[in-house]
Amino acid sequence: MPAVPTRTLNNGVTIPQLGFGVFRIPPERTREATLLALETGYRHIDTAEAYGNEKEVGEAVRASGIDRSEIFVTSKLNDRAHAPEDALRAFDRTLEVLGIGHLDLFLIHWPMPSVGDFVETWHALEEMYRGGRVRAVGVSNFQPHHLRRLLQNSVIVPAVNQIEVHPYLTQDDVRAFNAEHDIATEAWSPIAKGKVLDDPTVTAIAQRLGRTPAQVTLRWHIQRGDIVFPKSVTRARVEENFRLFDFTLTEGDMAEISALNRDERTGFDPDRYPDR
Repeated sequence: MPAVPTRTLNNGVTIPQLGFGVFRIPPERTREATLLALETGYRHIDTAEAYGNEKEVGEAVRASGIDRSEIFVTSKLNDRAHAPEDALRAFDRTLEVLGIGHLDLFLIHWPMPSVGDFVETWHALEEMYRGGRVRAVGVSNFQPHHLRRLLQNSVIVPAVNQIEVHPYLTQDDVRAFNAEHDIATEAWSPIAKGKVLDDPTVTAIAQRLGRTPAQVTLRWHIQRGDIVFPKSVTRARVEENFRLFDFTLTEGDMAEISALNRDERTGFDPDRYPDR
């Protein structure tokens, strides 16, 4: 299969543009699913303490026989660990549970300004990064106004901002802000929990290309420059989601899919979470 392209983050670290997500994969199935992904060719795994399966991700990485330097692993700060000292303890716990040595990327999972000061939390991540304990640090679910405050009160610019993105929620304003500040955009819920797979525009393009709607949607992300990490626990779907690099969408295809935007979230609004 063609090699997965990489993106170079703002600190020079490279990250595979296609990864494997383990959100809502039960712990008892995570080791097997992650091993399957690594066997298929994925070299980027995205987890979080809140997912409850960091331990099993670490087991799979160790059992894969693949050199640790070839696998990019991301985890995220526990949503409630916003005080700097709590953030540092949570990071130590993540490293211990994963058991894979260093971490490649560590993110603040949600801004949650009603719970704590995310700027103080970010200063703890800056400390982790300066200490060489993680190769890159970033944020997740941050809106431009969150990022402006962060950038005004910190030294290190986040390497990534992981946000909900799919054809029904293109997030053009957030992606533009990210790009302006050299922050890579990572896309979670890339197929809108399956909602876009029955969309007539997507299915028509898929039929013309002899591809699946999921492949067309994921290819749309890739060509936009998003870093994306679909999930599955079935071999056929894991392999299908990996076959994205031997076809391209036309400019017309890209425009048609982007025009599907209706600002529809499948997850929480970052400005309301956790109060929602």
